[in-house]
Formats: sequence, structure tokens, C-alpha cells
Amino acid sequence: MKLWGLCACVIGLSLPGAALAQEEEPSAIIEIGGAGEWGLKSGGSAYGPNLAAETTPIPDWLELEAGVTPFFSRGQTEWDTDFLFKKPWTLTDTVEVMAGVGPEWAHTVSRSQTADSFGAEAALDFMFWPVGRRIGFYVEPSYGYDFDTGHEQSLSVSAGILIAIP
Repeated sequence: MKLWGLCACVIGLSLPGAALAQEEEPSAIIEIGGAGEWGLKSGGSAYGPNLAAETTPIPDWLELEAGVTPFFSRGQTEWDTDFLFKKPWTLTDTVEVMAGVGPEWAHTVSRSQTADSFGAEAALDFMFWPVGRRIGFYVEPSYGYDFDTGHEQSLSVSAGILIAIP
């Protein structure tokens, strides 16, 4: 009888691990957090909330991410929108790293004036999944280059919570 109980215990403990290891890729991942941006030429800084969604059209090769961040600074708001093409690497069951590049569009409202500019962004995305692949957190440093006059360059970091959508 003791052997039967031991076998049942081992099987019961191994099933949750097997279920986690066999989880399918979610259809989308939502990123909700905050971001900060620092201008390399202007020296200015801005902060705001961050919202993005990503999906995996080609597992282990391509992830697509679309995001928006309103950056608030003295007297102006800049809405940054980006679309990144990312290459993912799974380091462990709980850690992923992605490198990505893509276009960026900024809409700036300063007092009563508005301006739009296009640029490019390069980002590294560090994802941590401490308990399965449903809820996690991320840190994403990035570099932006504006194609508009002045060619502003910036460094930014966003961080927050990941929510997997089945």
C-alpha cells in the first residue's frame, strides 16, 4: 500500500510540470507598464504609460509587436507608436530575450502646435515568466532615431506586466 501511495504522489507531482512544459504558444501577449525616454541631443526626459501587444507568426523566428506610449514632459505630450519585428531566443523555461527593429511614428503636441515625425527603433526585450506562461514581467530598453530635421536620438526603457492571451 505504501508503494501505491508513493507512485501516486510521484505521478501527481510530475503532471503539473509536464503540463507547463507542453504549453502552447499564446495567440498574443499584452504588455502593460510604464516607460521613460531620454533625448541624447536635447537632453530632455519624459515619462508615461506603455501598452503593447505582440504575436508570434513564426515560432522561434519572428514575433511582431505594436505599441503606443504617451510621453509627458513640461508643456508637451509625445505619442510614440512603433511596430517591431523581433527575433526571439528562449534561454530557459522562464526567461526569453528578443532583439527587434522597426518603424516608429511620433505625434507631438506642444501647447497649441502639433508635429509628426517618422523614425526607426531598435529594442531588446527581456521577458520573465516566473509561474508558467500566463503572467510575467518584462524590461525593454530601446534606442530611437528620428528621420525628421534635427535627427533626434533617444534612449528609453519600458517595464511592466505580461499577460498571455490563449
